Amino acid sequence: MTIDLEQLPATHVKLPSGDLMPTLGLGCWQSPPEQLIPAVQHALNVGYRHIDGATIYGNEEALGEGLRRSGVDRKDVWVTTKLWNTEHRPEDVLPALKASLSKLGLEYLDLWLMHYPAANEGNEIGKIVALDISYVDTWRAMEECVELGLVRNIGVSNFSQIELEKLLANCRIRPVLHQMERHCYLPQNAFMAYHRKVGLHITAYSPLGNTNPSFADRDPLPPILDNEVIKSIAAKYGITPANVLISLQLSEGNSVLPKSVTPQRITENLRVVQLSEEDIQAIAKSCAGLRCRYCDFSHITMYKFYEGLNDDD
Repeated sequence: MTIDLEQLPATHVKLPSGDLMPTLGLGCWQSPPEQLIPAVQHALNVGYRHIDGATIYGNEEALGEGLRRSGVDRKDVWVTTKLWNTEHRPEDVLPALKASLSKLGLEYLDLWLMHYPAANEGNEIGKIVALDISYVDTWRAMEECVELGLVRNIGVSNFSQIELEKLLANCRIRPVLHQMERHCYLPQNAFMAYHRKVGLHITAYSPLGNTNPSFADRDPLPPILDNEVIKSIAAKYGITPANVLISLQLSEGNSVLPKSVTPQRITENLRVVQLSEEDIQAIAKSCAGLRCRYCDFSHITMYKFYEGLNDDD
């Protein structure tokens, strides 16, 4: 099937700040620094303009080095990183941002996310201590960083609807987006509708669901890439099943962050199409009753994430 270039998904989304964010980015979770440098360099050289990192990933220096080696002008690349849970004390927020900027070798961030609503001390499993610090207070410190000109946009990640409602009721600067796990096995339709109602953009991470081997110990579901409906849609458009899953998020109005350090896959992930409503409904029907949230670390942090969300929706 010939792809109609006029029917491709939107390449950018306009955020409340007026900034245009590329809707397809390279995720950097679990990417070893020595592999991430050439991965970022390659991604930018083949057309990516959005790189998503985080302090806890431990590879901000590599992200920055890949950007420099690419030769692409800084102003043309959207760089996101995230505030980690151990830096939620309001007095720690600005130093945390400056540390990230130093590692990245940048003067400003395009987007800074609160990685989780939880505050804690320590990162070693079994030794993490929960702290009684409100994410609202942390957010207010992040707002000050915007006013200092060190970050252009701020947002959140891994929040529940209850937490979003509280934050939206107590902020001066609204979050520009919510980055969350979303794929065929976790569509969260009611939560999606809430985001649309309040005007909050969604960035989907883990769009390929259970393809990550890290999830093998918690996954009773069949590999999402083996879904026959998804494979048939891929064949129709002349793309891969992974391309279909990435395209699904874009076609539903979200931005999306596939991750890879393999040059061929990084390039291949750019092959997206606008799925028809018929395609979208067929995928949903084929995955009905198959539900799993993979990125839930409540048992590690002693904080109940995603409270009140209906993962079966």
